[in-house]
Amino acid sequence: MNSPYMTEIKILKNILDQNRHRADENRAVFQKHGILALNFIASPGAGKTTLLERTISGLKGKMEFAVIEGDITGDYDARRLAALGIPVVQINTEGGCHLDAGMVHRAFQDFQLDKTDILAVENVGNLVCPAEFDLGEAFKVVVLSVPEGDDKPAKYPLIFSEAGAVIFSKIDLLEAVNFDLEKARADVRRINREAPIFELSAATGQGMAEWVDWLAARAAEQGKSKTG
Repeated sequence: MNSPYMTEIKILKNILDQNRHRADENRAVFQKHGILALNFIASPGAGKTTLLERTISGLKGKMEFAVIEGDITGDYDARRLAALGIPVVQINTEGGCHLDAGMVHRAFQDFQLDKTDILAVENVGNLVCPAEFDLGEAFKVVVLSVPEGDDKPAKYPLIFSEAGAVIFSKIDLLEAVNFDLEKARADVRRINREAPIFELSAATGQGMAEWVDWLAARAAEQGKSKTG
């Protein structure tokens, strides 16, 4: 007996297979040019854009950035980042809850890849949908702000299990909210033993130096793999 659910599963599998193929192509391009590509994922309001502003400013003169900004609509965050004097491409999904590898592939055609050290993709604000879609990034950076609550790693294990780095952001608000750092760290470690965990505030600068130094080291490693 035919089932509509089987059809839906087949369509989803085809979409993910096509996305994976394009992601592999993207990754090969980034590898060729020695670019460290990062996929920033967080809920709305977690502070991704402010984090990127402080990160880019912290590496100004040392690393060349380009940014792909993903939003359902509007270009407010893109304009904030472009004000730093870096190339930015806006992608509006018009209702879609994530970016895919094809969108990213089209977007980076506008960049001078040989002059780019770090490509930051700021994904649509969501901890669920983006987890399924590889964009060709070197790793995912998952940002969790302390006002969101310490239960998010336990509630959304897939995205935290796939993270190459986890950031607890807005750490300056820790005393004002009910967020148990030890619990959050333990929940992340139960599903991901490798990803470094950073605790920082992009607003005050607390913890930013450790994150920026670590990121610069990863970008330098990636740059050494550049092929001619």
